[in-house]
Amino acid sequence: MKGNRAPVEKGHGEKISRKIPDAIAALLSQPTMAKAAKLAGVSESTLWRWMQDRDFQRAYREAQDKVFDGSLGALQGATTAAVAALKRNLTCGSPTAEVGAARTILDFTMKARELLDLTERVRDLEQRLADESTNAR
Repeated sequence: MKGNRAPVEKGHGEKISRKIPDAIAALLSQPTMAKAAKLAGVSESTLWRWMQDRDFQRAYREAQDKVFDGSLGALQGATTAAVAALKRNLTCGSPTAEVGAARTILDFTMKARELLDLTERVRDLEQRLADESTNAR
């Protein structure tokens, strides 16, 4: 690879470079590099070499982000049902389940509050830094 770029050669090399998206998809779906390489139709050493390349790493990271965003969206969609299940368990008649549901709700509420507070504090600090930077000029 020249200059940390993924192979984009003419002729036979074009087939290799066309395998890069397949390799990234295989890495996302397979538990090992060996299985990913086999699925992508490249050797494990080629896949390892590609993974050292910055452009390949960037493309792989973007693909990972897309998969994560899709998963996060699916989880967010299930949040309403999860909250409803917790609320049902608050009064289900089983003390163990009711205490567990109450504890879960309280834990998540506290964590959410802490996260919101931290987000606000970081935003305030960023604003102060920006103001100081503007005033220093």
